[in-house]
Amino acid sequence: MRRRRGGLHPGPATVALAVAAAAATGAVVAAEYGRVWKRGSAPLPAEADDPLEAAAEAAAETAVVAKVGYQQSSRRENSLFNLLASFVITFITARMIAFLLRGRARVGPFRNVQVGRRHIHHFVPGIVLAFASGGAAIVSRNTELDPWLALPFGAGMGLTLDESALLLELDDVYWSEEGILSVQITLAVTALLASMALAIRFLRRGEEAVLEGAPPSPR
Repeated sequence: MRRRRGGLHPGPATVALAVAAAAATGAVVAAEYGRVWKRGSAPLPAEADDPLEAAAEAAAETAVVAKVGYQQSSRRENSLFNLLASFVITFITARMIAFLLRGRARVGPFRNVQVGRRHIHHFVPGIVLAFASGGAAIVSRNTELDPWLALPFGAGMGLTLDESALLLELDDVYWSEEGILSVQITLAVTALLASMALAIRFLRRGEEAVLEGAPPSPR
């Protein structure tokens, strides 16, 4: 492959996708934080002697709510959360390690893998992870495994989409202008997954308000 070198200069489209991803993810967190602060034991800002202490109390209570909610949520909701968290964490980690490896042979346990004259990119283990965990989820009849299989599946997605520009260009464009496409695709997927999590939350509230106590419809 012909190696292209250069800097990554995010354009308006990349910035817009970053804002959308951050907004979608932040909306999920902010909505729950505000709800817990309003309904929980922490005093509201207008009533608190120390607003910062009240905010910290509300944050701690939100963390407890999130933990209990995760334990009591459906497997589908937990699987989606695990997928999103694993995807985002893996993408950020892969980018950081790739940046640190520029001009270095090794960063901790990580290094560039070379087989003969061929450099093995991290989309290769990413594809293997995604295929293996996705196949296991399809073959297995134990739905309790789905939230756990979502973790390697999300990690595989993160590793693969981080180098999606290389797959589209069939060239090593990771640190070039063309390579910014990988970041754009990853941000778009992050926004999509976060929006799905937020939509599920709205739908659950709607089901509780509309369908709770409603008689079953005839089949």
